[in-house]
Amino acid sequence: MPKTENRPSWETYFMNITNLVAERSTCLRRAVGAVLVKDKRILSTGYNGAPANLKHCLEVGCLREQMGIESGKMHELCRGIHAEQNAIIQAAYHGVSVKGATIYCTNQPCSICARMIINAGIVKIFYQSGYADPLAKELLGEAHIELIQIRSEIGGERP
Repeated sequence: MPKTENRPSWETYFMNITNLVAERSTCLRRAVGAVLVKDKRILSTGYNGAPANLKHCLEVGCLREQMGIESGKMHELCRGIHAEQNAIIQAAYHGVSVKGATIYCTNQPCSICARMIINAGIVKIFYQSGYADPLAKELLGEAHIELIQIRSEIGGERP
C-alpha cells in the first residue's frame, strides 16, 4: 500500500508549482509566479517579466528601481507584465477558457490584476504573500472572489 501521509494537499501542490514557475521571472525586484487551475488540472502558467521578444529587466535594468518607486506604485513604468496577467494571456493565446478557474499566486494580486481576474471569470485566489494594494482586496471582495492566503514550502522574493 502506498504511503500517503506525506502527500501534499492540492493547495500546497499547486502553490509549490507556482513557486517553481516564479523562478523563470526576469524581474529584478520580485519573482512572482501564477498558475491557473480548474478541476485539479493546470490550464496555464505565468511569471513576471517583459513581453515576448523584448529585452528583460535583467538585461536593461529596472526603471522603477532607478527612480526609487516603491512596490505597488506606478506599474505603468515597468516594462514587465505581472504573472497573473501572463497566465491569463497564455490561456487566451492557446484558446483555453479560465472561466470558473482558481488562480494560485506567489503574491496577492494587485488591483490591475484583480480587475483582469474578475473579468476573466476566475472564482478563487490562493496566494502566499501579501502585496501593498488594499484596493485589490476591496475589488475582489465586491466581486465575491475568494482570496485565501496559504503557505508553501518553497520560494519568495528576490534577495
